[in-house]
Amino acid sequence: MTRIHLSDSDEAFDCAPGDTILRAALRAGVGMSYSCNVGSCGNCRFELIEGAVHHLRADPPAWTEKDRQRNRWLGCQATPDAECRVKFRRDPSAVLPPRPQARQGTLVARRKLSRDISEFDIRVDGTADFLPGQYALLQLPGVAGPRVYSMSNLPGGTLWQFQIKRVPGGAATTALFDRMTPGDGIGVDGPYGLAYLRTDAPRDMVLLAGGSGLSPMVSIARAALAAPQLAGRQVHFFFGGRGPADLEAANVLAGLDPARLQLVCAASDPGLTSGWTGETGFIHTVADRQLGDRLADCEIYFAGPPAMALAIQTGLRARGVPQAQVHFDEFY
Repeated sequence: MTRIHLSDSDEAFDCAPGDTILRAALRAGVGMSYSCNVGSCGNCRFELIEGAVHHLRADPPAWTEKDRQRNRWLGCQATPDAECRVKFRRDPSAVLPPRPQARQGTLVARRKLSRDISEFDIRVDGTADFLPGQYALLQLPGVAGPRVYSMSNLPGGTLWQFQIKRVPGGAATTALFDRMTPGDGIGVDGPYGLAYLRTDAPRDMVLLAGGSGLSPMVSIARAALAAPQLAGRQVHFFFGGRGPADLEAANVLAGLDPARLQLVCAASDPGLTSGWTGETGFIHTVADRQLGDRLADCEIYFAGPPAMALAIQTGLRARGVPQAQVHFDEFY
């Protein structure tokens, strides 16, 4: 264990070998801002006052030349080489129950949902304890570095379930889809993420999902319909893909309360929509077209590719949606 001291107080926490300063802080209940956990968003920057660290990724996208000059590092990538003193602005909202843990899991099953999305069941000792909408870091055999995937199921059972999209040539999804079989071990570190279901929000919900962004939105939808605090709230679920074959994954929502869940699927690629009778276009434009100014009266959650995330944020600002009602984790 390496001791990490906070520059503005007498508080300190321990960082286990191979762990990062961000993850060690969250495990210890110390609020450090973050979002992506993979070096892309830059929310977890800190200043190194004393000691030595190195990044797990040699050149993470959010680490700028200005950061280097000012001795600023990324908490999600920095692991200590010696006892350290660090400086960052505390963020109590980043500390949630349950605190993240690193555990060993076992792949139990895999189900195909669409041409390139499958749902994977992983069993970890103890109860699957997370908030709907959160994610975990999966460490796969033979793959360097963890990968971020969101849970699709409800918490409280014995399984962590993940809906994962195959990335052509991707090391992680090649391992998951082509090499791994039930019984293989997988490291599971979590839960993480701040785009979780707010059961105290007194508004109807809009869920926007693109591609594998379906996974956390499915978890939120399932939980929202089951939560007594949200009884009577409507859930507007928008799911987008390039063509009808991509949208088959939405069948996982079958059986949920049709009186409260309104599902809209949209295909965005004109070359793939022959015979398709549903909505067409990008999912954020479909949602805007259907709900318009009503969006400002809703609690909004979204997950999907970076371009989609940026377009959604732009559209919601134009509709005057308060930022406090918009929930997403930044993956770029």
